[in-house]
Amino acid sequence: MSRRAAGTAAAAAGVLAAALLLGGCGDDAADAADAADAAPELSATGAFIPAPATGDVAAGFLTLHNAGDADDALTSADSDIAGTVEIHETADNAMRQVESLTVPAGGELRLSRGGNHLMLLDLSRTPAEGETVSIELHFETSDPITLDVPVEAATHTGE
Repeated sequence: MSRRAAGTAAAAAGVLAAALLLGGCGDDAADAADAADAAPELSATGAFIPAPATGDVAAGFLTLHNAGDADDALTSADSDIAGTVEIHETADNAMRQVESLTVPAGGELRLSRGGNHLMLLDLSRTPAEGETVSIELHFETSDPITLDVPVEAATHTGE
């Protein structure tokens, strides 16, 4: 190959490599922009507290919906009648406190009887059927959601 042909081939290879490199950077930038645009969009429905049998503890149930493109996590909760609110997971017929529960992108997290739920502990008063209780839910990335949760009959299932 002549010197001139070799130089032209090298220049073409350089241009091709630069184009591939810039194209890759553009994809990375687009991926980063898409990731930045992805965010959870949370809402809550169906919240209720069954009237507790004793004045010591109460349970909270609801469904969290995530219409967004990114997962979020329920990380804590507060209530106007509870010294402590714990997040409980139920697995293998046993409940245990957990640090968080995932609210999947495009999905929901159901807190229900026999499943995952909130436990309101150290109650300042026993909530009675017909009252409402304030609960504030905190998330890993989303702003808190404050709910006025109705106290329903002890046998209420939310259905």
